[in-house]
Amino acid sequence: MFPTALTVVLVLLVILAIVAVSMTVKIVPQARAGIVERFGKYRATLPAGLNIVMPFVDKVRYMIDTREQVVSFPPQPVITEDNLTVSIDTVIYFQVTDPVSATYEIANYIQAIEQLTMTTLRNIIGGMSLEHALTSRDQINSGLRGELDGATGKWGIRVNRVELKGIDPPPSISDAMEKQMRAERDKRAAILTAEGERQSAILSAEGSKQASILTAEGEKQAQILNAQADRQASILRAQGEGQAIQTVFQAIHDGNPDQKLLAYQYLQTLPKIAQGENASTWIVPAELTKALGSIGGAIGTVPVDGGGSKKRVDMEAPVVEETEDDAGTQEAVEAALEAAKDAEGPGATPKSRPAPDAE
Repeated sequence: MFPTALTVVLVLLVILAIVAVSMTVKIVPQARAGIVERFGKYRATLPAGLNIVMPFVDKVRYMIDTREQVVSFPPQPVITEDNLTVSIDTVIYFQVTDPVSATYEIANYIQAIEQLTMTTLRNIIGGMSLEHALTSRDQINSGLRGELDGATGKWGIRVNRVELKGIDPPPSISDAMEKQMRAERDKRAAILTAEGERQSAILSAEGSKQASILTAEGEKQAQILNAQADRQASILRAQGEGQAIQTVFQAIHDGNPDQKLLAYQYLQTLPKIAQGENASTWIVPAELTKALGSIGGAIGTVPVDGGGSKKRVDMEAPVVEETEDDAGTQEAVEAALEAAKDAEGPGATPKSRPAPDAE
């Protein structure tokens, strides 16, 4: 069954109504702006949300993104003040603040920003040396942003930030700079090593100095103590010798020795004569009795009581260390020696008993 003419007309009207509604209602996404033209002329800017336009008359020509955008430009060759070519790539952060100006004031604002960035960058880098350019990125960024923001303001675009991604000098310059930096690091390392050795030498010298001072102080104290010990030992030896002399002297006078004792002592002394290194030969007299008699006559009669010291020496008493009476000890020793000489001299007249005749 073929449709009637009325049915066809109704279908066409429905389709036309749907098309009209779709052309009338426009939905603009968030952070977008729609540019509406009527018969090729700007009419209005549609905000985000639901908008109504005149169908078949008004047309949304452009949809402008009002968010901040990031554009990275490829590396561009730039000549520095010292005639060195470096490659610089940049990153631009910008935002469309006026969609109408961005649409009708410039045909392609992205390309315009790129070209403006390159020309401005050449002007700035051209007045700097390579070392200055490598160490002045903040200065370059600030100058480039100011120039771009001033030039793109009439296009309804605000440049928020400009960053230099990299500044690449030629390979030969890079090698030379690397060698220079290596030399600087070697120099600093050598300086630090020398400083360390200097400090080590100073500390070692200070340590040696302190050690020498302490050693000298120790030797001084040791010498003082040794001297004091020698002094005490000499005093004790002198006291011991004095007491020994007194003891021997007293024993001689208490024993009343005679010629036989002297002969016996002579016989005991004779073997000791042969003990010397040079006494390889010695002769015993044939008339030993006459020799002993002549020795006794030469010595004289041994007194029974020589009139010497009667002081009894306590053999068990310890030797007392006296450091204050050195002069008294020396005088006692000298007195004992003088008394012994007087008793044994030929002019002595002590009481004695006659010696028996030698057999």
